[in-house]
Amino acid sequence: MAGQWAARRRDAAGLRVQVEWELTPLDGVGPLRFGMLVAEAAAVLPDMSELCRFQAGPSEPDTVGVAFGTECAEPAVYGYFIGGGLFCVAVDAARGPQVMLWGRELTACVPADLERFRLHASDCGVLGVSYGPRGNPGAAGIGLVLRVQEVAGRVTTRPVMVGRGWEDRCHDDWEGPIPECEWIGRQWPYPGYAEYWPPPGHAPAWGDRQPPS
Repeated sequence: MAGQWAARRRDAAGLRVQVEWELTPLDGVGPLRFGMLVAEAAAVLPDMSELCRFQAGPSEPDTVGVAFGTECAEPAVYGYFIGGGLFCVAVDAARGPQVMLWGRELTACVPADLERFRLHASDCGVLGVSYGPRGNPGAAGIGLVLRVQEVAGRVTTRPVMVGRGWEDRCHDDWEGPIPECEWIGRQWPYPGYAEYWPPPGHAPAWGDRQPPS
């Protein structure tokens, strides 16, 4: 893969070769820059192709989600666009690139390990951490939210990042700027909060549309 951002490595289990993407808070991640058009985003992901487009939430008709990946039906990266511009990126825990922040891996990690990293960074005054109404953690100052995803029977981390102008209350999983489809499913393991959203017997009002799996 071309470009200096494309340093390759194996994940902790040694099961796949990954690409490392550096997070530049509020500006971009890897080759993606917030504000890009869909065509511009596709052009800087030469090893991936656009797999599908979808509505990002039942009440978000102007937000378009685009799944990028190397294989059909196996997205690696989700980009969210509003007004034609990229404002949010989510990286799949199983197939996405390894997102790096200050030398720390954020993709496909054990949640408890990242919890310790975030608490240490918060104690040092480097990172302000807040929790959303459903217990999902985020750092609005750098536009980062940590979600989880079930991969091969274990819970692992999935970073979600927003650009400048969208960072305020990005951890707010009720009223924040991150699209609703990114909050569905397994929730961050925080004491006293539900393991899944929506709870059993409930579903978001998507009508005939379904969020990406």
